Amino acid sequence: MFRWTKRALLSCALGAVFSTSALADNAAATKYGVGRPATETELKAWDIDVRPDFKGLPKGSGTIDQGADIWDSTCASCHGSFGESNSVFTPLVGGTTLDDIVTGRVAALTGGGQPSRTTLMKVPTVSTLWDYIHRAMPWDNPKSLEPDEVYAVLAYLLNLAEIVPSDFTLSNENIAQVQEKMPNRNGMKSWEGLWKVDGKPDTGNVICTSDCVTADQPSSTLPPQARNTHGDLAAQMRIVGPVRGVNTQAPALSGSVDDNLEQVREHARGTLATTQAPGAVDQGDAKEAPTDESAQPVMALLTDSGCMACHAKDKRVLGPSFVDIAAKYKGQDGAADKLIAKVQKGGAGVWGAIPMPSHSTLSDDDAKSMVERMLAEAGQ
Repeated sequence: MFRWTKRALLSCALGAVFSTSALADNAAATKYGVGRPATETELKAWDIDVRPDFKGLPKGSGTIDQGADIWDSTCASCHGSFGESNSVFTPLVGGTTLDDIVTGRVAALTGGGQPSRTTLMKVPTVSTLWDYIHRAMPWDNPKSLEPDEVYAVLAYLLNLAEIVPSDFTLSNENIAQVQEKMPNRNGMKSWEGLWKVDGKPDTGNVICTSDCVTADQPSSTLPPQARNTHGDLAAQMRIVGPVRGVNTQAPALSGSVDDNLEQVREHARGTLATTQAPGAVDQGDAKEAPTDESAQPVMALLTDSGCMACHAKDKRVLGPSFVDIAAKYKGQDGAADKLIAKVQKGGAGVWGAIPMPSHSTLSDDDAKSMVERMLAEAGQ
């Protein structure tokens, strides 16, 4: 985190560059008839960031009790009832003391004694928390919280960390005072090497000029007994972006990364086809799922909603397989309705400690189609 005065200089420089770019774009639109200038409304929709000096912060307020209600319904499935869960993400709260609030430096960051670094231990500015919750949360429906709701949720978090009392109402008018109590507010550090080209660099690396390594070599490996602890990583990572999951169900590959790249990619593609193909392979007495075109929109909905990142037809990934789900609820009255509610509301504890986030934006019809497709894929 860098000091604001230096960031302001960089922002001015970048602003001049972007202004010049915008003029060029407008000129291109006039000359070539391609595109159009962005409207004020369009610009405003993107201009929602909040700076450390609180410029951009909208008016509003929220109480801790309001935040607790929003937290239980929207946030607890991933972060725990008190922000302490370590099941999906690292804990948000913990590791700070009343002495840290006085000094502005979190002692556990340097003194040890804390098993993990929580968000409230690290973040120096309360504006960062407000901005991130506003732009990125909840995970399955970002930007859906109104400003008053963001104030309320943040007030609840700050109270959990004992930064504000239980009867506190957080607002745009008093958030600057809260900043003066952030446990790590004095923990920011400026790295001169990143700003001054004639200063001392922040690394000690030396450029290789002869006999340089031409191919990447693995710098660490998993012991054989730990390779398949969490299932086939390739089936979980698949071919998303530049990352290729390793086939942890097979022995470790030898040679360089480049030597094995195509083999890893081929395995990753294979897991993708197995998991997402509407016509899955028949299992024992289970009926083969239909492969007609009517199934494809629902499979696309399952994929777009993130379901296929954690579930597969006939094997456990992060969550249970469709076959396991169908077997558990087979013959139960109202099973489909239970599953529809589960998809929409999320939850944890039925299949293990890892919670499933809610999909509250799914309509009843879409949720019903997804559940029916899951059971059909399982051959039920």
